[in-house]
Amino acid sequence: MKKNTLLSPTEAATCSLLAPVENVAHGIVSRAVLTTPGLRVTLFHFAPGQELSEHTSKARALIQALAGTCVFTVGTTIHTLKPGDLLHLPPGAPHAMTAPEGCSMLLTQVTEAGAAG
Repeated sequence: MKKNTLLSPTEAATCSLLAPVENVAHGIVSRAVLTTPGLRVTLFHFAPGQELSEHTSKARALIQALAGTCVFTVGTTIHTLKPGDLLHLPPGAPHAMTAPEGCSMLLTQVTEAGAAG
């Protein structure tokens, strides 16, 4: 049986967030790290020049830059994330992302109790 996430929601375990990634030379690769009711953690790798157009989410989001540079536009504010930086996005915040160079980031989404979703 194929594992859908890097970590099981029912077992204590570790995984590498910095392992080399194949097939990211011209696109975006994502991998679910952990998924539970109300919580989703996803690892993203972006090839240089990749973009995500402006969008919103009902979930609260934390973006942690792991490698390279990620540029987020939140409303009219630009945030340039370098490895080790953390960006908080409240639910409903319009945001877009560009990867001027190859980059990796960890996205943690929390759907709070009572949030429609």
